[in-house]
Amino acid sequence: MILFAGCGASSSRFGTREQKRTVDESNTQKSRFASKEAEEERRKDDKKGEPKEADHTAESIRSYKKEKNAAIKPLDQSKMMREISKYMGVPYVHGGASTEGMDCSGYTMTIYRDAVGIQLPRTSSEQSKLGGHVDLQDLKFGDLVFFNTTGESDSHVGIYLGDDLFAHASVSLGVTISSLQSSYFKEHYETARRILE
Repeated sequence: MILFAGCGASSSRFGTREQKRTVDESNTQKSRFASKEAEEERRKDDKKGEPKEADHTAESIRSYKKEKNAAIKPLDQSKMMREISKYMGVPYVHGGASTEGMDCSGYTMTIYRDAVGIQLPRTSSEQSKLGGHVDLQDLKFGDLVFFNTTGESDSHVGIYLGDDLFAHASVSLGVTISSLQSSYFKEHYETARRILE
């Protein structure tokens, strides 16, 4: 994992020795932190919220409903799984939605767009207003699962895969697969929505 601490960290020509030592120590600490992989799903590391943009919830939901009604077709699990797998390991970037980096709702939005042809709204809270409610014991592949990781409702989202596993963009691990049965996600689970039947 490559960690940068500003422009000065990328070239030996910039910064004093003291600054370089501080950057090196910082990068060593971050690497040490990154190596403790399963520690309670990074002990509340998914605490960053969604991008704070203007609330376009109503417009986003109208657009989603129009696209969904125009494209009602069965969910192609193998196509969605290929898209889900394609982004594994992509780093977490707040507000990102590309192979350079993505956040949780950027990930779900990208998967649904590329695998199903439906444009979900940009934030997890907007996405949580779509589709129909699904009870935890009735989850199916492709359902969206929502968590409260910041103190705000539906602040984190992932895609259910089956066997209590879901794919998501984690702050500390990037795009990864986690278990709904882990103590962290069990404690922070809120709801699930079915976007496609």
